[in-house]
Amino acid sequence: MSSLPLLRRIVIAGGGTAGWMSAAALSTLLPPGYEIHLVESEEIGTIGVGEATIPNIKNFNAALGLDENDFIRATQGSFKMGIEFVNWGRLGERYIHGFGSFGQDFGSVGFHHQWLRLRREGLASALDDYSINTSAPRQAKFMRARPEMAGSPLADIAYAYQFDAGLYAAYLRRHAEQRGARRSEGRIVEVLRAAEDGRIRALRLDSGEQIEGDFFLDCTGMRALLMGQTLGVGLEDWSHWLPCDRAWAVPCESAGPLLPMTRATALSAGWQWRIPLQHRTGNGHVFASRFMDEGEARDLLMRHLDGKPLAEARSIRFQPGRRHQAWHQNCLAVGLSGGFLEPLESTSIHLIQTALARLMSFFPHGGLDAADIAEYNRQTQFEYERIRDFIILHYKATARDDSPFWNHCRQMAVPETLQRKIDLFCSNGRIVREADELFAELSWLQVMNGQGLQPRGYHPLAEQTPKAEAVELLDHIRQVIARCVQVMPTQAAYIAEHCQALRPGSGT
Repeated sequence: MSSLPLLRRIVIAGGGTAGWMSAAALSTLLPPGYEIHLVESEEIGTIGVGEATIPNIKNFNAALGLDENDFIRATQGSFKMGIEFVNWGRLGERYIHGFGSFGQDFGSVGFHHQWLRLRREGLASALDDYSINTSAPRQAKFMRARPEMAGSPLADIAYAYQFDAGLYAAYLRRHAEQRGARRSEGRIVEVLRAAEDGRIRALRLDSGEQIEGDFFLDCTGMRALLMGQTLGVGLEDWSHWLPCDRAWAVPCESAGPLLPMTRATALSAGWQWRIPLQHRTGNGHVFASRFMDEGEARDLLMRHLDGKPLAEARSIRFQPGRRHQAWHQNCLAVGLSGGFLEPLESTSIHLIQTALARLMSFFPHGGLDAADIAEYNRQTQFEYERIRDFIILHYKATARDDSPFWNHCRQMAVPETLQRKIDLFCSNGRIVREADELFAELSWLQVMNGQGLQPRGYHPLAEQTPKAEAVELLDHIRQVIARCVQVMPTQAAYIAEHCQALRPGSGT
Protein backbone atom coordinates (compact mmCIF):
# COMPACT_ATOMS: atom_id res chain seq x y z
CA MET A 1 0.00 0.00 0.00
CA SER A 2 1.56 3.29 -1.10
CA SER A 3 1.86 6.18 1.32
CA LEU A 4 -0.17 9.34 0.83
CA PRO A 5 1.53 12.20 -1.03
CA LEU A 6 3.01 14.95 1.14
CA LEU A 7 3.12 18.69 0.69
CA ARG A 8 6.86 19.14 1.01
CA ARG A 9 7.40 22.64 -0.40
CA ILE A 10 5.89 25.32 1.83
CA VAL A 11 6.02 28.89 0.57
CA ILE A 12 5.37 31.86 2.87
CA ALA A 13 4.29 35.03 1.06
CA GLY A 14 5.31 38.03 3.14
CA GLY A 15 7.63 38.66 6.06
CA GLY A 16 6.99 40.76 9.14
CA THR A 17 5.83 39.19 12.37
CA ALA A 18 3.39 36.76 10.73
CA GLY A 19 5.84 35.57 8.08
CA TRP A 20 8.80 35.02 10.35
CA MET A 21 6.74 33.48 13.14
CA SER A 22 5.52 31.03 10.49
CA ALA A 23 9.00 30.31 9.16
CA ALA A 24 10.45 29.88 12.65
CA ALA A 25 7.67 27.56 13.78
CA LEU A 26 7.61 25.35 10.68
CA SER A 27 11.40 25.08 10.39
CA THR A 28 11.56 24.06 14.06
CA LEU A 29 8.56 21.74 14.33
CA LEU A 30 8.42 19.96 10.98
CA PRO A 31 10.69 16.95 10.47
CA PRO A 32 13.55 16.97 7.94
CA GLY A 33 12.51 16.85 4.31
CA TYR A 34 10.26 19.90 4.22
CA GLU A 35 11.35 23.05 2.39
CA ILE A 36 10.39 26.37 4.00
CA HIS A 37 10.75 29.30 1.58
CA LEU A 38 9.77 32.86 2.54
CA VAL A 39 9.33 35.63 0.00
CA GLU A 40 9.33 39.27 1.07
CA SER A 41 10.18 42.66 -0.35
CA GLU A 42 11.99 45.35 1.58
CA GLU A 43 10.07 47.86 -0.55
CA ILE A 44 6.82 46.82 1.16
CA GLY A 45 6.66 47.93 4.77
CA THR A 46 4.95 46.06 7.57
CA ILE A 47 2.55 47.57 10.07
CA GLY A 48 4.86 46.62 12.91
CA VAL A 49 2.80 48.10 15.75
CA GLY A 50 1.86 44.77 17.36
CA GLU A 51 4.20 45.32 20.26
CA ALA A 52 2.08 43.96 23.13
CA THR A 53 1.19 40.33 23.73
CA ILE A 54 -0.68 38.00 26.08
CA PRO A 55 0.92 35.20 28.17
CA ASN A 56 0.37 32.44 25.58
CA ILE A 57 3.33 33.76 23.58
CA LYS A 58 5.62 32.21 26.20
CA ASN A 59 4.46 28.80 24.96
CA PHE A 60 5.35 29.75 21.38
CA ASN A 61 8.83 30.96 22.31
CA ALA A 62 9.38 27.87 24.47
CA ALA A 63 8.37 25.56 21.60
CA LEU A 64 11.08 27.24 19.51
CA GLY A 65 13.61 26.82 22.32
CA LEU A 66 14.22 30.56 22.68
CA ASP A 67 16.06 31.84 25.74
CA GLU A 68 13.82 34.41 27.42
CA ASN A 69 16.53 36.83 28.54
CA ASP A 70 18.19 36.73 25.12
CA PHE A 71 14.84 37.32 23.41
CA ILE A 72 14.06 40.30 25.68
CA ARG A 73 17.46 41.86 25.02
CA ALA A 74 17.22 41.32 21.25
CA THR A 75 13.78 42.95 20.98
CA GLN A 76 14.26 45.85 23.44
CA GLY A 77 11.48 44.14 25.33
CA SER A 78 9.77 44.68 28.64
CA PHE A 79 7.38 42.59 30.71
CA LYS A 80 3.62 43.03 30.79
CA MET A 81 1.29 41.96 33.60
CA GLY A 82 -1.89 43.37 32.11
CA ILE A 83 -3.59 46.31 30.41
CA GLU A 84 -4.73 49.48 32.15
CA PHE A 85 -7.97 50.97 30.79
CA VAL A 86 -8.48 54.68 31.39
CA ASN A 87 -11.77 56.56 30.83
CA TRP A 88 -13.61 53.56 29.38
CA GLY A 89 -16.52 53.14 31.78
CA ARG A 90 -16.69 56.79 32.80
CA LEU A 91 -14.36 59.76 32.44
CA GLY A 92 -11.83 59.73 35.26
CA GLU A 93 -12.12 56.01 35.96
CA ARG A 94 -9.43 53.40 35.41
CA TYR A 95 -8.95 49.70 35.98
CA ILE A 96 -6.44 46.99 35.08
CA HIS A 97 -7.23 43.80 33.19
CA GLY A 98 -4.50 41.66 34.67
CA PHE A 99 -3.22 38.21 33.82
CA GLY A 100 -3.29 35.30 36.22
CA SER A 101 -5.32 34.52 39.32
CA PHE A 102 -7.49 36.55 41.68
CA GLY A 103 -7.95 36.09 45.38
CA GLN A 104 -8.51 32.58 46.64
CA ASP A 105 -11.54 30.36 46.30
CA PHE A 106 -13.14 29.36 49.58
CA GLY A 107 -16.41 27.67 50.33
CA SER A 108 -18.18 26.14 47.35
CA VAL A 109 -18.18 29.18 45.03
CA GLY A 110 -15.54 31.22 43.25
CA PHE A 111 -13.72 34.11 44.91
CA HIS A 112 -15.50 36.77 42.89
CA HIS A 113 -18.89 35.82 44.31
CA GLN A 114 -17.60 36.44 47.84
CA TRP A 115 -16.12 39.71 46.61
CA LEU A 116 -19.46 40.72 45.00
CA ARG A 117 -21.27 39.85 48.21
CA LEU A 118 -19.01 42.01 50.39
CA ARG A 119 -18.43 44.82 47.89
CA ARG A 120 -22.12 45.72 47.77
CA GLU A 121 -21.97 46.37 51.54
CA GLY A 122 -18.73 48.34 51.38
CA LEU A 123 -16.79 45.53 53.08
CA ALA A 124 -14.32 44.87 50.24
CA SER A 125 -11.93 47.17 48.40
CA ALA A 126 -11.45 47.48 44.62
CA LEU A 127 -11.04 44.25 42.66
CA ASP A 128 -7.52 45.28 41.60
CA ASP A 129 -6.32 44.88 45.21
CA TYR A 130 -6.83 41.10 45.21
CA SER A 131 -4.32 40.06 42.55
CA ILE A 132 -0.58 40.60 42.47
CA ASN A 133 -0.88 40.94 38.69
CA THR A 134 -3.01 44.09 39.05
CA SER A 135 -1.45 45.50 42.22
CA ALA A 136 2.21 45.37 41.14
CA PRO A 137 1.91 47.25 37.80
CA ARG A 138 0.46 50.32 39.54
CA GLN A 139 3.80 50.67 41.37
CA ALA A 140 5.95 49.71 38.35
CA LYS A 141 7.00 46.51 40.18
CA PHE A 142 7.88 43.24 38.45
CA MET A 143 9.61 39.93 38.95
CA ARG A 144 9.17 36.48 37.49
CA ALA A 145 7.06 34.01 39.43
CA ARG A 146 8.65 32.03 42.25
CA PRO A 147 6.96 28.63 41.83
CA GLU A 148 8.87 27.19 44.78
CA MET A 149 6.93 29.59 47.05
CA ALA A 150 3.67 27.62 46.82
CA GLY A 151 0.77 29.44 48.44
CA SER A 152 2.38 32.87 48.08
CA PRO A 153 1.15 35.47 45.58
CA LEU A 154 4.75 35.56 44.35
CA ALA A 155 4.16 32.10 42.89
CA ASP A 156 1.17 33.40 40.91
CA ILE A 157 2.84 36.17 38.92
CA ALA A 158 1.71 35.95 35.30
CA TYR A 159 3.14 37.99 32.45
CA ALA A 160 3.53 38.49 28.74
CA TYR A 161 5.85 40.79 26.78
CA GLN A 162 6.02 44.18 25.13
CA PHE A 163 8.60 44.39 22.36
CA ASP A 164 9.62 45.97 19.08
CA ALA A 165 7.79 43.90 16.46
CA GLY A 166 10.39 44.62 13.79
CA LEU A 167 13.19 43.39 16.04
CA TYR A 168 11.14 40.30 16.91
CA ALA A 169 10.71 39.48 13.21
CA ALA A 170 14.47 39.89 12.67
CA TYR A 171 15.20 37.67 15.69
CA LEU A 172 12.90 34.95 14.37
CA ARG A 173 14.42 35.27 10.90
CA ARG A 174 17.83 34.38 12.29
CA HIS A 175 16.28 31.44 14.14
CA ALA A 176 14.46 30.18 11.03
CA GLU A 177 17.41 30.55 8.66
CA GLN A 178 19.65 28.63 11.07
CA ARG A 179 17.16 25.77 10.72
CA GLY A 180 17.16 25.76 6.96
CA ALA A 181 14.42 28.22 5.99
CA ARG A 182 15.19 30.09 2.78
CA ARG A 183 14.40 33.73 2.00
CA SER A 184 13.96 35.37 -1.39
CA GLU A 185 13.91 39.12 -1.75
CA GLY A 186 11.41 40.43 -4.27
CA ARG A 187 8.00 41.82 -4.94
CA ILE A 188 5.32 39.32 -5.96
CA VAL A 189 3.90 40.42 -9.31
CA GLU A 190 1.83 37.35 -10.19
CA VAL A 191 0.28 34.39 -8.41
CA LEU A 192 0.20 31.37 -10.73
CA ARG A 193 -2.57 28.77 -10.40
CA ALA A 194 -2.94 25.26 -11.73
CA ALA A 195 -5.43 24.99 -14.59
CA GLU A 196 -6.88 21.65 -13.45
CA ASP A 197 -7.93 22.56 -9.87
CA GLY A 198 -7.21 26.25 -9.31
CA ARG A 199 -4.64 25.64 -6.62
CA ILE A 200 -1.75 28.07 -6.26
CA ARG A 201 1.36 26.56 -7.80
CA ALA A 202 3.93 29.40 -7.85
CA LEU A 203 4.70 33.03 -7.10
CA ARG A 204 6.40 35.10 -9.79
CA LEU A 205 8.65 37.89 -8.55
CA ASP A 206 9.53 41.19 -10.21
CA SER A 207 12.95 39.69 -11.00
CA GLY A 208 11.25 37.01 -13.11
CA GLU A 209 12.06 34.24 -10.63
CA GLN A 210 9.27 31.75 -9.93
CA ILE A 211 8.92 30.26 -6.45
CA GLU A 212 7.05 26.98 -6.76
CA GLY A 213 5.30 25.34 -3.82
CA ASP A 214 2.82 22.72 -2.67
CA PHE A 215 1.29 24.73 0.17
CA PHE A 216 1.22 28.50 0.66
CA LEU A 217 0.88 30.75 3.71
CA ASP A 218 -0.52 34.21 3.02
CA CYS A 219 1.33 36.59 5.34
CA THR A 220 0.85 39.65 3.13
CA GLY A 221 -1.13 41.54 5.76
CA MET A 222 -4.36 43.31 4.99
CA ARG A 223 -3.60 43.16 1.24
CA ALA A 224 -4.33 39.40 1.45
CA LEU A 225 -2.64 38.98 -1.92
CA LEU A 226 -3.15 35.22 -2.05
CA MET A 227 -6.28 34.57 -0.04
CA GLY A 228 -8.26 37.65 -0.99
CA GLN A 229 -6.98 39.02 -4.30
CA THR A 230 -6.10 35.69 -5.93
CA LEU A 231 -8.48 33.12 -4.44
CA GLY A 232 -11.33 35.58 -3.92
CA VAL A 233 -12.12 34.70 -0.29
CA GLY A 234 -14.08 37.65 1.06
CA LEU A 235 -14.05 39.45 4.41
CA GLU A 236 -16.95 39.44 6.85
CA ASP A 237 -17.43 43.07 7.87
CA TRP A 238 -17.70 43.75 11.63
CA SER A 239 -17.55 47.55 11.48
CA HIS A 240 -21.18 47.85 12.71
CA TRP A 241 -19.90 46.53 16.07
CA LEU A 242 -16.33 47.81 15.92
CA PRO A 243 -16.58 51.28 14.35
CA CYS A 244 -12.87 52.19 14.58
CA ASP A 245 -11.25 51.91 11.14
CA ARG A 246 -8.14 54.10 11.28
CA ALA A 247 -5.04 54.53 13.40
CA TRP A 248 -2.05 56.82 13.71
CA ALA A 249 1.13 55.28 15.18
CA VAL A 250 4.27 57.03 16.44
CA PRO A 251 7.14 56.17 18.80
CA CYS A 252 8.36 58.66 21.38
CA GLU A 253 11.11 58.97 23.96
CA SER A 254 10.61 57.10 27.20
CA ALA A 255 9.21 59.04 30.12
CA GLY A 256 8.33 58.10 33.67
CA PRO A 257 8.76 54.68 35.28
CA LEU A 258 8.96 51.58 33.09
CA LEU A 259 5.49 50.20 33.75
CA PRO A 260 4.90 46.45 33.30
CA MET A 261 1.62 47.05 31.50
CA THR A 262 0.10 48.45 28.36
CA ARG A 263 -2.24 51.44 28.72
CA ALA A 264 -5.38 52.05 26.63
CA THR A 265 -6.89 55.50 27.18
CA ALA A 266 -10.34 56.12 25.73
CA LEU A 267 -10.65 59.39 23.79
CA SER A 268 -13.67 61.08 22.20
CA ALA A 269 -13.82 58.86 19.07
CA GLY A 270 -11.56 55.94 19.88
CA TRP A 271 -8.59 55.25 22.12
CA GLN A 272 -4.83 55.69 22.49
CA TRP A 273 -2.32 52.94 23.21
CA ARG A 274 0.88 53.35 25.20
CA ILE A 275 3.44 50.51 25.17
CA PRO A 276 6.68 51.09 27.13
CA LEU A 277 9.78 49.36 25.75
CA GLN A 278 13.35 49.62 26.98
CA HIS A 279 14.45 52.14 24.36
CA ARG A 280 11.22 54.01 23.59
CA THR A 281 7.47 54.12 24.05
CA GLY A 282 5.10 52.95 21.32
CA ASN A 283 1.96 55.07 20.86
CA GLY A 284 -1.06 55.03 18.62
CA HIS A 285 -4.54 56.49 18.26
CA VAL A 286 -7.22 54.08 17.01
CA PHE A 287 -10.30 56.02 15.90
CA ALA A 288 -13.50 55.93 13.87
CA SER A 289 -13.32 58.05 10.72
CA ARG A 290 -17.12 58.48 10.83
CA PHE A 291 -16.71 60.49 14.01
CA MET A 292 -13.31 62.20 13.63
CA ASP A 293 -11.22 63.28 10.65
CA GLU A 294 -7.65 62.10 10.23
CA GLY A 295 -5.99 65.45 10.88
CA GLU A 296 -7.79 65.93 14.16
CA ALA A 297 -6.98 62.36 15.19
CA ARG A 298 -3.29 62.85 14.45
CA ASP A 299 -3.14 66.14 16.38
CA LEU A 300 -4.88 64.54 19.36
CA LEU A 301 -2.29 61.75 19.46
CA MET A 302 0.66 64.13 19.23
CA ARG A 303 -0.71 66.27 22.07
CA HIS A 304 -0.98 63.23 24.35
CA LEU A 305 2.57 61.85 23.96
CA ASP A 306 4.68 61.46 27.10
CA GLY A 307 7.91 62.38 25.38
CA LYS A 308 9.48 63.79 22.21
CA PRO A 309 8.34 61.96 19.03
CA LEU A 310 11.09 59.87 17.41
CA ALA A 311 9.55 59.63 13.92
CA GLU A 312 6.72 60.92 11.80
CA ALA A 313 3.30 59.53 12.66
CA ARG A 314 2.15 56.78 10.26
CA SER A 315 -1.43 56.35 9.13
CA ILE A 316 -2.99 52.87 9.10
CA ARG A 317 -6.36 52.03 7.56
CA PHE A 318 -8.19 48.82 8.31
CA GLN A 319 -11.56 47.10 8.15
CA PRO A 320 -12.57 45.11 11.23
CA GLY A 321 -13.65 41.61 10.31
CA ARG A 322 -12.50 38.13 9.46
CA ARG A 323 -11.88 36.24 6.24
CA HIS A 324 -14.81 33.89 5.45
CA GLN A 325 -12.31 31.04 5.25
CA ALA A 326 -8.88 30.98 6.84
CA TRP A 327 -7.88 27.92 4.80
CA HIS A 328 -8.93 27.61 1.16
CA GLN A 329 -7.50 25.06 -1.28
CA ASN A 330 -3.74 24.94 -0.64
CA CYS A 331 -3.51 28.36 0.99
CA LEU A 332 -3.70 29.41 4.64
CA ALA A 333 -4.19 32.99 5.81
CA VAL A 334 -1.93 33.83 8.76
CA GLY A 335 -2.07 37.15 10.59
CA LEU A 336 -3.81 40.19 9.16
CA SER A 337 -4.56 38.47 5.85
CA GLY A 338 -7.06 36.35 7.81
CA GLY A 339 -8.78 39.25 9.52
CA PHE A 340 -8.30 42.34 11.64
CA LEU A 341 -9.27 42.79 15.27
CA GLU A 342 -8.00 46.07 16.66
CA PRO A 343 -5.14 45.79 19.18
CA LEU A 344 -7.23 46.66 22.24
CA GLU A 345 -6.55 43.33 23.97
CA SER A 346 -3.24 42.52 22.26
CA THR A 347 -4.54 39.50 20.37
CA SER A 348 -2.95 39.98 16.92
CA ILE A 349 0.25 38.04 17.60
CA HIS A 350 -1.75 35.44 19.52
CA LEU A 351 -3.91 34.81 16.44
CA ILE A 352 -0.76 34.17 14.39
CA GLN A 353 0.37 31.70 17.03
CA THR A 354 -2.92 29.80 17.14
CA ALA A 355 -3.16 29.70 13.34
CA LEU A 356 0.21 27.96 13.27
CA ALA A 357 -0.62 25.62 16.15
CA ARG A 358 -3.86 24.66 14.39
CA LEU A 359 -1.97 24.09 11.16
CA MET A 360 0.33 21.65 12.95
CA SER A 361 -2.72 19.82 14.31
CA PHE A 362 -4.30 19.53 10.86
CA PHE A 363 -1.13 19.40 8.79
CA PRO A 364 -2.19 18.22 5.34
CA HIS A 365 -1.32 15.42 2.98
CA GLY A 366 -1.32 16.24 -0.69
CA GLY A 367 -4.98 15.31 -0.89
CA LEU A 368 -6.05 18.30 1.24
CA ASP A 369 -8.97 16.56 2.96
CA ALA A 370 -12.14 18.65 2.98
CA ALA A 371 -13.08 17.52 6.50
CA ASP A 372 -9.77 18.77 7.93
CA ILE A 373 -10.07 22.12 6.18
CA ALA A 374 -13.67 22.55 7.34
CA GLU A 375 -12.75 21.85 10.97
CA TYR A 376 -9.78 24.22 10.81
CA ASN A 377 -12.07 26.94 9.51
CA ARG A 378 -14.74 26.20 12.13
CA GLN A 379 -12.26 26.49 14.98
CA THR A 380 -10.80 29.68 13.54
CA GLN A 381 -14.25 31.24 13.17
CA PHE A 382 -15.13 30.38 16.78
CA GLU A 383 -11.87 31.90 18.05
CA TYR A 384 -12.25 35.13 16.08
CA GLU A 385 -15.90 35.59 17.05
CA ARG A 386 -15.29 35.12 20.78
CA ILE A 387 -12.35 37.55 20.74
CA ARG A 388 -14.54 39.95 18.75
CA ASP A 389 -17.21 39.77 21.46
CA PHE A 390 -14.68 40.51 24.20
CA ILE A 391 -13.42 43.59 22.36
CA ILE A 392 -16.97 44.83 21.65
CA LEU A 393 -17.69 44.58 25.39
CA HIS A 394 -15.26 47.44 26.07
CA TYR A 395 -17.26 49.75 23.80
CA LYS A 396 -20.76 48.60 24.69
CA ALA A 397 -20.45 48.53 28.50
CA THR A 398 -19.93 52.22 29.09
CA ALA A 399 -21.76 55.08 30.74
CA ARG A 400 -20.03 57.69 28.59
CA ASP A 401 -22.38 60.08 26.80
CA ASP A 402 -19.94 62.91 26.10
CA SER A 403 -19.56 62.35 22.34
CA PRO A 404 -21.54 60.98 19.39
CA PHE A 405 -19.07 58.08 19.17
CA TRP A 406 -19.72 56.88 22.71
CA ASN A 407 -23.46 57.37 22.35
CA HIS A 408 -23.34 55.13 19.28
CA CYS A 409 -21.31 52.46 21.10
CA ARG A 410 -23.47 52.49 24.23
CA GLN A 411 -26.71 52.18 22.27
CA MET A 412 -25.66 49.70 19.55
CA ALA A 413 -27.02 46.15 19.40
CA VAL A 414 -24.35 43.52 19.99
CA PRO A 415 -23.98 39.87 18.93
CA GLU A 416 -26.30 37.50 20.76
CA THR A 417 -23.30 35.55 22.07
CA LEU A 418 -22.06 38.68 23.86
CA GLN A 419 -25.48 39.82 25.05
CA ARG A 420 -25.99 36.45 26.72
CA LYS A 421 -22.74 36.85 28.67
CA ILE A 422 -23.71 40.38 29.74
CA ASP A 423 -27.16 39.23 30.89
CA LEU A 424 -25.74 36.34 32.91
CA PHE A 425 -23.26 38.61 34.66
CA CYS A 426 -25.78 41.36 35.35
CA SER A 427 -28.20 38.89 36.93
CA ASN A 428 -26.08 37.06 39.48
CA GLY A 429 -22.47 37.61 38.51
CA ARG A 430 -22.26 34.39 36.54
CA ILE A 431 -19.58 34.02 33.87
CA VAL A 432 -19.78 31.13 31.42
CA ARG A 433 -16.76 30.26 29.30
CA GLU A 434 -17.60 28.29 26.17
CA ALA A 435 -15.35 25.46 24.96
CA ASP A 436 -11.79 26.72 24.53
CA GLU A 437 -12.49 30.40 23.88
CA LEU A 438 -9.44 32.55 24.55
CA PHE A 439 -10.48 34.76 27.44
CA ALA A 440 -11.10 33.06 30.76
CA GLU A 441 -13.73 33.89 33.38
CA LEU A 442 -11.40 36.24 35.26
CA SER A 443 -10.80 38.32 32.13
CA TRP A 444 -14.53 38.76 31.59
CA LEU A 445 -14.95 39.59 35.28
CA GLN A 446 -12.31 42.30 35.25
CA VAL A 447 -13.60 44.03 32.15
CA MET A 448 -17.29 43.77 33.02
CA ASN A 449 -16.66 45.07 36.52
CA GLY A 450 -14.15 47.68 35.36
CA GLN A 451 -16.55 49.03 32.74
CA GLY A 452 -19.24 49.49 35.37
CA LEU A 453 -21.57 46.50 34.97
CA GLN A 454 -23.15 45.79 38.37
CA PRO A 455 -24.72 42.37 39.04
CA ARG A 456 -28.06 42.45 40.81
CA GLY A 457 -27.00 39.48 42.92
CA TYR A 458 -24.37 36.81 43.47
CA HIS A 459 -24.27 33.06 43.91
CA PRO A 460 -26.45 32.28 46.94
CA LEU A 461 -24.03 29.62 48.20
CA ALA A 462 -21.56 32.40 48.97
CA GLU A 463 -23.59 32.95 52.13
CA GLN A 464 -22.58 29.53 53.45
CA THR A 465 -19.40 31.28 54.60
CA PRO A 466 -20.11 33.53 57.62
CA LYS A 467 -19.75 37.17 56.65
CA ALA A 468 -17.14 37.92 59.32
CA GLU A 469 -15.01 35.01 58.11
CA ALA A 470 -15.27 36.19 54.49
CA VAL A 471 -14.30 39.75 55.47
CA GLU A 472 -11.30 38.47 57.42
CA LEU A 473 -10.08 36.32 54.54
CA LEU A 474 -10.42 39.09 51.94
CA ASP A 475 -8.55 41.49 54.21
CA HIS A 476 -5.80 38.91 54.66
CA ILE A 477 -5.48 38.34 50.89
CA ARG A 478 -5.24 42.07 50.22
CA GLN A 479 -2.63 42.62 52.94
CA VAL A 480 -0.45 39.69 51.85
CA ILE A 481 -0.49 40.92 48.23
CA ALA A 482 0.40 44.44 49.33
CA ARG A 483 3.39 43.14 51.34
CA CYS A 484 4.58 41.04 48.40
CA VAL A 485 4.41 44.00 46.04
CA GLN A 486 6.38 46.08 48.54
CA VAL A 487 9.37 43.70 48.40
CA MET A 488 9.31 43.28 44.60
CA PRO A 489 11.89 45.21 42.54
CA THR A 490 10.85 47.78 39.97
CA GLN A 491 10.67 46.47 36.43
CA ALA A 492 13.55 48.76 35.44
CA ALA A 493 15.76 47.27 38.17
CA TYR A 494 14.73 43.72 37.30
CA ILE A 495 15.51 44.20 33.60
CA ALA A 496 18.83 45.89 34.40
CA GLU A 497 19.85 42.79 36.36
CA HIS A 498 18.60 40.10 33.99
CA CYS A 499 17.99 41.24 30.41
CA GLN A 500 19.09 44.80 29.70
CA ALA A 501 19.27 45.50 25.96
CA LEU A 502 21.95 47.48 24.24
CA ARG A 503 20.98 51.06 23.58
CA PRO A 504 20.35 51.45 19.82
CA GLY A 505 23.54 52.52 18.09
CA SER A 506 25.61 52.35 21.29
CA GLY A 507 27.49 49.14 20.49
CA THR A 508 27.84 48.56 24.22
